[in-house]
Amino acid sequence: MNEQSRPLDNPVNSTDSSRQTPVAPGSSPQPAMFSSKPPEGGRLPVAAWGVAGLVVLAVILGLIFATRHKPQAPPNTIQPPVAYAAELPLSQLAMSESTSLSGGKSTFIDGHIQNSGPQTVSGVTVQVIFRNDEAMPPQVETLPLSLIRTREPYIDTQPISAAPLKPGDERDFRLIFESIPGNWNTQMPEIHIISVDAK
Repeated sequence: MNEQSRPLDNPVNSTDSSRQTPVAPGSSPQPAMFSSKPPEGGRLPVAAWGVAGLVVLAVILGLIFATRHKPQAPPNTIQPPVAYAAELPLSQLAMSESTSLSGGKSTFIDGHIQNSGPQTVSGVTVQVIFRNDEAMPPQVETLPLSLIRTREPYIDTQPISAAPLKPGDERDFRLIFESIPGNWNTQMPEIHIISVDAK
């Protein structure tokens, strides 16, 4: 018996004939682990993946459009007063300042506001313009107008939304600044009403 016809003595290398894959004539045999697997059931068709992708894209675009805001003007840009500002005259303007125990200084502008228009006002945003004598752009502070709620034992403020201004109402207000420009000309700043929440 020659070498080619001798049966393998090593049982580890022997394979079970029932598990062997038939080999076509002229081709080399492949191990069972590389044989093609039958198609698995339950896979989604390509069209379903396409529809899912379109749904995800639509949701993303919806979120982008929902959260997109109008471009805001730079912080130091002076904005024009709103139309209803003519119905909210500001008067009795006065400035004061105080120093805290920690050495910080606050500046206040107190005044009086009257709602002479036909709508109830629940919010007012103002721009306060601190000009200088150095031919430099003024410092512009944008903040909500707060009403004075109590004066004793100290002045306490609240937003207008806590006590809306009905037609004919008038109240005292206070604006608070933690810092003002060093080159301010010490004149009373201009106050523009640039936004009004009214109904």
